[in-house]
Amino acid sequence: MNVRRVRDIEYQLLPGSPRKTTDIVIERNGVVTVRPPESYSPEQADAVVESKRLWIYQNLAEWKDLNASAVVREWVNGETFLYLGRAYRLSLVSGQARALLLKEGRFCLSRAVIEQGGTEAARQAFETYFSDKGVQRFSQRVAYFAPKVGVEVAGIKVKEMGYRWASCGKSGVLNFHWKCMMAPPQIIDYIVVHELCHFHYRNHTDAFWNEVDKVMPDYRERKEWLRKHGASLTA
Repeated sequence: MNVRRVRDIEYQLLPGSPRKTTDIVIERNGVVTVRPPESYSPEQADAVVESKRLWIYQNLAEWKDLNASAVVREWVNGETFLYLGRAYRLSLVSGQARALLLKEGRFCLSRAVIEQGGTEAARQAFETYFSDKGVQRFSQRVAYFAPKVGVEVAGIKVKEMGYRWASCGKSGVLNFHWKCMMAPPQIIDYIVVHELCHFHYRNHTDAFWNEVDKVMPDYRERKEWLRKHGASLTA
């Protein structure tokens, strides 16, 4: 990892791209990443960061505001957890064979999970449940959208991905974060289309967004929803 600093701005310098412009992104975890043209030296990348100082400050401040809405959930009766955009209350139950079930409008978590493994085990139960359900939904939605985008997918995985919602592997496998299953269906569809279009373009150039627009003309509204509410999709 090539981390550089320009005065008080620390950023991660990524490998260069064939583009003629420099791509500066505030990642979901607040890290500033910079992908310059292939011909640029690290010093030239520093100069671009210096010239974009005000923009970076403004976007970091906005990132902090958005993440101030992040929810810290407790593993107690009545706490709410999201699934496909809807909030369901948690019930701790005894005598349930499976760690977690969604039934009768509630998430029923086996009390034994917390008693034996604590909150980390409870979180793992949600991750497992969402991952299993995610494979089903993402398989269906990828099968629906892939022909529209004009690509073929080799496989689908749903797993923990840190601060990334999804990724498009070079082997043709799509990876999705299990937390995506907390988002409304229309946002899940946006994430699917976004990754499918990366089969055509690995970057976020105008050509890439044009591909997204062909399949999903209202992608900007969905993208904005995810930007504003992504921090609340957690367990």
